Amino acid sequence: MIEIKRPQTLARLRRLALSAQGLLQARPYGRGLSGARKAINHIGYVQVDTISVVERAHHHVFYARVPHFKPDMTNQMLLNGDIFEYWTHAAALLPIADFRFSLPYKHAIKNGRTHWYKNPDKKLMGELLARVRSDGPIRSRDIEANTAKGDGWWDWKPAKKALEQLYMEGDLMVCDREGFQKTYDLTERVLPSHVNVQMPSMEEFAEHLVDQQLRCHGLASLKGLTYQRRNTELRKAVKALIDDRLAQRTLEQVRLSRGEVFLLEAGALERPLPR
Repeated sequence: MIEIKRPQTLARLRRLALSAQGLLQARPYGRGLSGARKAINHIGYVQVDTISVVERAHHHVFYARVPHFKPDMTNQMLLNGDIFEYWTHAAALLPIADFRFSLPYKHAIKNGRTHWYKNPDKKLMGELLARVRSDGPIRSRDIEANTAKGDGWWDWKPAKKALEQLYMEGDLMVCDREGFQKTYDLTERVLPSHVNVQMPSMEEFAEHLVDQQLRCHGLASLKGLTYQRRNTELRKAVKALIDDRLAQRTLEQVRLSRGEVFLLEAGALERPLPR
């Protein structure tokens, strides 16, 4: 356990975190669309947020790291199959290479876990899925627009819930977005054919979480690694992996003066950092 007592060491720890987040260099990932793609692959996720001061909050994440970034590039990455939308601790843009790690949560929801709605309307979900299969992609605004037409079951509130449930269960994916209006299509029509769709084991999932968090944050707490992850087995797998890496001395712990303990790769505090 490394005790962080000197201000210089604490400052270095801060710079380690900033460097891992891509905030110490002018263009750590390059420029424009290719830079945005490399940025999200490194960061691991960008939360989609309705907060807007000057620009939407998720666009600020890219602006701060990628010169010549433009807001429409997020949707271009979605259309190109470079990223996908799903839920982490909140709605997020995620690298398409990480798609398989969304499968455990989708599987849990399909098998009864509640995300938003306790009693999803399976009949309505089936009708909606059949419509998408036969007629093609559907926009969330299409449901709202149909409300005024009095189409019976096509009442926007239950239909919107059914649409979101199909999305959370993994039957539908977001294939396009205009601002906060999403377009959904069948997962098999959206997902690029090269993407790995094998369900990860708990050990693989734990390794993914730990490696991702250390890569994009530079350091992490044990609690933070499984933030809002309700899967007890996953929590155990993460704890076992951390214990093993500490024993193998590939990870080390640091403790701040306030008592917080963080994990980081062995030797990370001694590595050269960008100026």
